[in-house]
Parts: sequence; structure tokens; C-alpha cells
Amino acid sequence: MPTIDDQLRMLSRRCERILSESDLRSKLTRSAATGNPLRIKLGMDPTAPDVTLGHCVPLKVVRQFQEWGHKAVLIIGDYTARVGDPTGRNKTRPQLTGEEIDSNAKTYVAQVGKVLLTDPKHLEVRYNGEWLAKMGLVDIIRLAGRATVAQMLTREDFAKRYADGTEIRLHEILYPLLQGWDSVMIDADVEMGGSDQLFNNLVGREFQKEEGKDGQVVVVTPLLVGTDGVKKMSKSMGNYIAITDPPSGEKGIFGKVMSLPDALMESYYTLLTDLPPGEFQPLIHSSPRDAKVRLAKHLISWLHSPADAEAAEKAFVEQFSNKQAPTDMPEVPLDGPGPFKLPPLLVKAGLAASNGEAVRKIKEGAVEVGGERVTDHVKEWSFTQPVAVRLGRRWAKLVPGRS
Repeated sequence: MPTIDDQLRMLSRRCERILSESDLRSKLTRSAATGNPLRIKLGMDPTAPDVTLGHCVPLKVVRQFQEWGHKAVLIIGDYTARVGDPTGRNKTRPQLTGEEIDSNAKTYVAQVGKVLLTDPKHLEVRYNGEWLAKMGLVDIIRLAGRATVAQMLTREDFAKRYADGTEIRLHEILYPLLQGWDSVMIDADVEMGGSDQLFNNLVGREFQKEEGKDGQVVVVTPLLVGTDGVKKMSKSMGNYIAITDPPSGEKGIFGKVMSLPDALMESYYTLLTDLPPGEFQPLIHSSPRDAKVRLAKHLISWLHSPADAEAAEKAFVEQFSNKQAPTDMPEVPLDGPGPFKLPPLLVKAGLAASNGEAVRKIKEGAVEVGGERVTDHVKEWSFTQPVAVRLGRRWAKLVPGRS
């Protein structure tokens, strides 16, 4: 077992802030003396069916606590998901149906086993509908009475929306209070979350103190930037890599990692692997492409298997380096053999968002039909058999119908 100093040092790799480190040291010391494990809370709202690499950053910290003998308490926000977390949003979230939330929640419980220890000694899974759904109107009003509107408007996202004149719905203001109450109900000693959850987590700390409990330590991790290289990895933004994504193929982990901007490599290695900086920093600086290959294989070995990682690398090399068409590309049925203009076909295949974008990509030489580069956007095409079409790294198979 690492010393407490070593544990705090190990946490510093992925932890942006610990509020406070002295409180955490005290809790770890007391736990070691009494043999009572700490309860490490992490809440996840099932707003989409996928657990992403962004979730894995705090999950990996929770796993460290588990390995030190503590108990993870995973809160599935089946109730708070009905409200919708306003964190980081510049507009109100669309509300999901109960059926959507319940379906997503089932996948979360199954997927976290790729990261966390799942035996009952190390993991407790709770749904906050257990206590929040039982609260009546008077209970909600009393909970709301614990905070002021001014306090809520100190949140960065609320403050920005208020200054911009963007509406803030009353139910969004309730969200941090509901999340904070979760900490009271499960007696959390530590709450994990991304840095955008700091406000919500501190609400839980204050509620615990008001209830005469020892306030939880708040540990926040950096936000993992998504595949677009700009915004936080997010299911709603579509810029994410899911831990259940296949190793290779159109939506595979290997290809998504290879398409990441070079500038993200340092943070991805730091937050998602345990490799020492001396192993990955020189590689990032000397060959970003090789660094991406190693990262992709590392992630696939972890989430799938080493054999899948080797196969994914081979498939990627064959597909993109040798420009061989993948075997699992989506098929696009055509109405007859043609003739067709190519730009509308690229739009129909989902390779381009508009005819204008398709024309531009053709002129740039980014489009191939049947393995041949095309630069004439007005040429008409007729097909007697299926043909592979490529735009950049994306593929589709055009399947002609009968005339």
C-alpha cells in the first residue's frame, strides 16, 4: 500500500483541484487507522447510452481509490437526468423520456466494469431516484430554501447566460441542489467529477455540513477535449470516443485516435494512461503519428484486447496507408444505374454535409471513386456494380439499383 504522501502524489497526475488536500489527508489517515474505507462518490447522468473516454478520467481516479481499499459509490442519475444538468451549457438541455433514461442507465452499469472493480466490496451502485423521487413539493421548496438566486448566478455558465440575455429555466437552478443532496443521502467522503462540476460538488459539501456531517472532499479532474480538438468531449456534441466503440472500422477507436489533433496527445497520455511522461513525451515531440498509434493500441488493449489492438493497426495501415477500402463500409442504395452527379451522391452517402461542400472537396482532390481520384464535379456517373467512394478518411459503397 502506498503511503498517504505517495497517494496524494499519484492523485496529482489527474486531479486539477482537491478541496481540500488537508481534509483528504485527514480522511485517509483516519481510514488507515480505523480500517473503515472511504466512500468515493461519482455521479453520472444517463443522457446517452455511451460511457466515453471523458468519463474515464474521473473513473480512473476512482479506480485508484478502490485499489487502496476504498469503496466507490456510483450514482446513476436516473432522476437528475430528467431535470438535465445545465453545466457548461449555453442553452437549456432537451429533456429525455423516462424510457430513454432507463435504457441508458442499464448500459452505464455494464460499461463501468471496463474501468472499475465491480465486486460488492469495492463498488456500490445507487440510483438517485431512490430518494429524490420520494420528495414532495414541500421537500423541494425546503431544499431550494437552502440557496439564494445570487449564489446560483455565481456559476460561470449561469452568469454568462444571464449576461447574454439567454433564458435560464427554474428547473435548471434546482439541479445543483438535487446533486448536492445525493452526497447527504449516501454519506460521501469524497466526490469526484470534472472541473465543470466544481460548483455542484461544493453544494454537496455544504449540505453535508448543514446536516451535521463531515463535509466531503471535492476532487475535480481536467476536462478531456473531444475529437474536434476544441470542446469538452461530450455525448451531446458528438465529439466523443465511447469505451464500447469497436477497435477498428468506420467508427473505431483506432481511426478516431489517429484523427486527433497533435496538440491533444500530451493530455490524452497523461489522463488516460499510467505511462510515465519520460516514455511518451519524447515520442510526441519526435513523431506525433507514432504517438497516436501507440496511444490507440494502448486504449484498445485496455478496453478490448492486445490482439484487437494489433488487428486494428493492421486494418488502419491497409485502409489508409495503402488506400484499400474497408470491408465494413456503409452501403448506399441508388435509384437505378444512373447517370448521377457526384456531389449529391456524396451528400446521400453522408460523406459531405451539402452539395457545396462536396463540390469543394472534389475540386481539392479529396474524393476517389473506385480507387481513382476525381476532380471534375460536373461529370456524370453510371454504375453497373457496387463501387467504393472515399472522401478523406471516410468511405461508402454505392450500390446501383435496377433500371
